[in-house]
This record gives sequence, structure tokens and C-alpha cells, in this order.
Amino acid sequence: MTTDKTILLVEDDPAISLIIRETLGDECALFAAVGSIAERNAWLADHRPDLIITDVVLPDGDGIDTLPGAGVAPETPVIVLSAQNTLDTAVRAQGIGSYDYLPKPFDLEELTASVRAALARGRQPLAKVDAAETDSHGLIGRAPAMQAVYRTIARLASNDLAVLILGESGTGKEVVARAIHATGLRRNGPFVAINMAAIPRELIEAELFGHEKGAFTGAHSRSAGRFEQASGGTLFLDEIGDMPLEAQTRLLRVLQTNEYSTVGGSQALKADVRVVAATHREMRSLVAEGRFREDLFYRLNVIPVSLPPLRDRRSDIAALVRHFVDAGRQSGLPDREFAPEAMQLLERHDWPGNVRELGNVVQRLAILARDTVVTARDVETVLRESGGMAPAFTAPADLIAHAVDDWARERLASTDGDGAIHSDLEAIVEAALFRRVLREVRGNQLEAARRLGINRNTLRKRLGQLDIDPAHP
Repeated sequence: MTTDKTILLVEDDPAISLIIRETLGDECALFAAVGSIAERNAWLADHRPDLIITDVVLPDGDGIDTLPGAGVAPETPVIVLSAQNTLDTAVRAQGIGSYDYLPKPFDLEELTASVRAALARGRQPLAKVDAAETDSHGLIGRAPAMQAVYRTIARLASNDLAVLILGESGTGKEVVARAIHATGLRRNGPFVAINMAAIPRELIEAELFGHEKGAFTGAHSRSAGRFEQASGGTLFLDEIGDMPLEAQTRLLRVLQTNEYSTVGGSQALKADVRVVAATHREMRSLVAEGRFREDLFYRLNVIPVSLPPLRDRRSDIAALVRHFVDAGRQSGLPDREFAPEAMQLLERHDWPGNVRELGNVVQRLAILARDTVVTARDVETVLRESGGMAPAFTAPADLIAHAVDDWARERLASTDGDGAIHSDLEAIVEAALFRRVLREVRGNQLEAARRLGINRNTLRKRLGQLDIDPAHP
């Protein structure tokens, strides 16, 4: 689909640059590729691209920070590519008004779709965000599931839409809520949190909206509610799925009109807040059961953010452990290092309590470990004592060997192998390996083939034979 458009790619990796050129060559009339900020600026001095695709870390500087001063028309769409994969990078990309942000490794089909949408949109100014004071805001990890969270938070920075954060207990819903506040338009206002499950049902309305003196027994003076306390900022309604139906009706009215009155009061007050709600419950089931108002659910669920459980982002555990060790050291706990076997045990654990449980375990290890280096035995002991029974450490290669031995023994006991025992086992192992790699690279077959060390055509052929959908492995 050749157009009259011009695309400029700023990427210092020749292999990635070549792949993108081959992928996008038919999407434009002119495709230019440069590998540094200096080359980019020289090219921009003589050309006016319709789209810029840029890496962040370049040999002579930061591709995001230096772009606004490069003479680019403010309405030129920009797609940011980055292997940094942090919330800071996502928000800084939004800060220059970028059209999209794709963490590396990215899916070529996703890149193509983003390029087509950006070119179709044309030269329209995008909302920019002041991203000068950003950091991780407590969000740790670079797993693909977390990248989706970072991208959503970055896109929320330029608006005031309601947000519903979904995730199991301990996944960090309040941390995400605080990050949304800290990177948003209301970051200079207050962040006020209330746990709906911790408030007696008869006091919820007074807690949310405040009350006048004499409104009920014990109301000896006027009290401001959470909506008033959060005015100009963000109101975080934690465990919204536990809110009683009668209070849901009142909350819905406030969200519809942006007005409320205190309990016992008659004056209409302005609800000047961004509402962020969170729950570990399955909200659609609560709606179907009549325990949560459907209209309120849709008012809150304007932008959903789904947090992955820790067992689905095991690659982030090492970084989280380092974060908790550093935080503990600043609080006076002993500094610790973790032996490779100890870290592998932590990465194999299922963590039903998610990040909160991991933080608790790391704190206990910091106190109870006998030496500076935490061992696998230390981890086994703490997990066992906390109710999370950990198996004795076995090297991953040994685990695979034992599993193969068990499988082969059972297969040979029932048949002679039917002459297919090798091919059957090969298919089982290969399918598991392909699925894991595809999940890690978010379905990018080119990157999966590179990591596997096989030809891309070979990978495609085997995926078809194994009936594996690369987009949903």
C-alpha cells in the first residue's frame, strides 16, 4: 500500500533498522533511516517527514529528550521504540506528544498497524504531558504484561478519565493508582484513598461525602468527606466491589452530575476529583449476580487496567527482590545478596499473595538469614514457616531430566513406545519451549526465531505443525 508519505527512522541497530525498512517499505513513498541524533538533525534540516519512528538510547544522546529541539513540526506524529521498558520511558514518550510507544522487542504487525493509523491520522497536534519529574513510582518490572500497564498509565497522563484497576490481592493496585495520580494532570493535588471493605456500611456515605453537625448520633461537628478532601486531586476507591448497593446509588449520582451533598446537608458541593477504583473481585460476575450496579460499573470502567499476578511475570522477581532489599536497607534492615539457587527458588514459587507476599518474604530473609548471602535453604525455611511450602532446590536441568524419566517410564509401561516415543516427547518439549518464548517476545516471530537460534521459516512451519497460534501462545 504505497502512499506519498515520508517516514524517518532513527535507530542505531542496523539489524533492527533493516527489518523495519523491509516491513514498512510499502507503507510510504520515502523511507529514510539514520543511526544517531546528529544524523537525524541533519536530515530534518532538509526534510519534513510525515512520521518519525525513534529509538530512545542513541550513541549521542536521548532520542526522546532531544526531539523537541530538533526542528520537528509539533503536529508530526512520533512512534517511540525502546528497550528501556519502564514507566518513566512510557511517560516521557507521552511527554513529547508521541502517537505511540512500543517496547522492544515489538511485534512487527503491531508496529505496522500503528504506522498506518498514525499516517491516516495525519498532522494533528497530540496532547503533551509535563514529564520532567517522572520515575518508576514504585512500579518495578519489564515483563510484557507490565509493559501494557505502563503504556496505559502514560496514555492516562493527558486526561481525567475514570479508571478501574483489576487484579488479585497483593498485585500493587494502590501503587498503580498513585502512579496514575503522580503522572496525571492532578499530580499537584491530593491523593486520598479509602478502602470500601474496611468501612462499616452505615458509615460509608458519611466517609465519602462528609456530614453536618447533628446529622446522626455522635456527629458532634461538621466533618469533610473523602470527596472534599481529594478536591483538585485523585480519589482512590479501593475494593470497590465490596461497596453496598445503597452507597453505589449515591456514588453513581455523583459521577453523573459531579455534585454531592454532605449527610445532613442540603448545599450542592462540586466533586472536583479524578476517580480511580480498584478491586480483586470479578466485577462482571458481581453485576450478573445483582450485587453491583451495571451503570456504575460502566461509569468506573472507562479505562480498565489489569494487573498481572506475580506468577505470570516471574522474570520480574529478581528486580523486585533487589527493590525490596534496597528499601529494607534504607529502613535499617541488613543488606543482603541472593545466591543463584535462592533466586531460582523464589522465581519458581507461585506467590499466591503476589508482590506483597514477596516483599514480606524478602524482609524476613533480611532478618533471619545467617550470612550476607541468602541461600536456597534460607528461602526454603522462610517459605515453609510462612505456609508457602517450597520444594527442596533442584537445578532446572535436573527437574527436566526427572520429568522426562517419569514420562518415559509411564509411556513404556503402557506400550513399547509405538516407535514414536522420541517424536512425541520432542513435540511436547518443543511446544512448551515455543509457547514460553513467544509469550516473552509478545508474539514477535522474528525475535522468537532469533532467541531460539532457528530459521524464521522453520519456526513458522513447526508452529503450524504443533497448532500453536503465535498471537495467543
